[in-house]
Amino acid sequence: MKAVIFTLGCKVNDCESASLAHALRERGWEVSEALEDADLFILNTCAVTAEAEKKSRQAVARIRAVSPHARIAVCGCAAERAPAAFAQKEGVFLVTGAQSKGELVDLLASHARGVCIRGESAYGELPAPQSAKSRAFVKIQDGCNNFCSYCIIPYLRGRTRSRSLESAAAEILSSPAEEVVITGIDVSSYNDGGRDLADLLLAVKDAPARIRLGSLEAGVVTERLLAAAKQVRDFAPHFHLSLQSGSDAVLRRMNRHYTGEQFLSRIALARSYFPCAAITTDIIAGFPGETEEDFAATCALAERAAFAGIHAFPYSRRTGTAAAKMEDLPAAVKKQRLHRLLELAARLRAAYEGQFVGRTLSLVPEEQKEGFTVGYSENYIRIYVQGTLARKTDVRALRPFKDGLLAAPQ
Repeated sequence: MKAVIFTLGCKVNDCESASLAHALRERGWEVSEALEDADLFILNTCAVTAEAEKKSRQAVARIRAVSPHARIAVCGCAAERAPAAFAQKEGVFLVTGAQSKGELVDLLASHARGVCIRGESAYGELPAPQSAKSRAFVKIQDGCNNFCSYCIIPYLRGRTRSRSLESAAAEILSSPAEEVVITGIDVSSYNDGGRDLADLLLAVKDAPARIRLGSLEAGVVTERLLAAAKQVRDFAPHFHLSLQSGSDAVLRRMNRHYTGEQFLSRIALARSYFPCAAITTDIIAGFPGETEEDFAATCALAERAAFAGIHAFPYSRRTGTAAAKMEDLPAAVKKQRLHRLLELAARLRAAYEGQFVGRTLSLVPEEQKEGFTVGYSENYIRIYVQGTLARKTDVRALRPFKDGLLAAPQ
């Protein structure tokens, strides 16, 4: 029997899909991620934006086009948000939600049908994902308590809940991957009986893999966390800190609990421990009520932060959130501001990466592409090396190339 797991959305979804794939293989299934003919499809959906939710719904038709007779089980955030919209689609026999994904394989084995959506009050353990050769994602936390005014995820994923430190550390320490990324919906809120993210870093400080942190809230960047990171044998000096806006007025409407200056102070603290750290971020273009002055404040803060990367995206109204009641900006305004942010992001990225030309970086290879080995450095610069490299290698950066740097083995 063959199953395909088709995943949309975030790295947490990717991680959960990998866990489901491992569980299915243990029960004798052949599992693929390719959109191809199969007996069973598991569609892991996303609802972070209206576009993501639309693509999740459209994915059912895509699946039926390549595998008309496949049975389709749907899970994830879009399924949690609108289960009936999926349950009524031809070929779909089971709909579960964003929570309790660990029960999905058991539901399949019991021949469950219909809508089976259940919440979780504690962290739901998943099977360990299939071992990876280069980069692995280890999920340590689920849910979110922040309730940012634009975000639907806390309503779909539930309140924050953390994996036991012993379980998370065991998976990280035993991973055969050359890099492990610690991920979750809100990694910053990790707390296992009073033990926090710093405690987890200390527990895995001697891990054979390079350790990278996933997206963080700026407030978690403290002396305590950074001191723990310094003790990790191979820590990736890369901090993805979600900004969203550089305007204090907009941040208040977003229900983000910091000012622009406080955000910058956390960046300065991180660089005091890791001077060459890559600081990357997320920014929303055109949040309701954002004036041109607000947007200018965002661009000015980005310049001062000297971001190595900006994930910029237009505001997407999510029904059920506080921001959905605010007056939206015209699409043309959001599009124009997004374009300006992307231009700024490209310039700042080039400036950051240019500092490393002629310097030694550590490359973890991830793929072979057009005659190059491609992967990421410790500070999240995309590296291209001509020829084939199979293992983690020190390389010398030569010059800007495509969306990163061209390098050569040392």
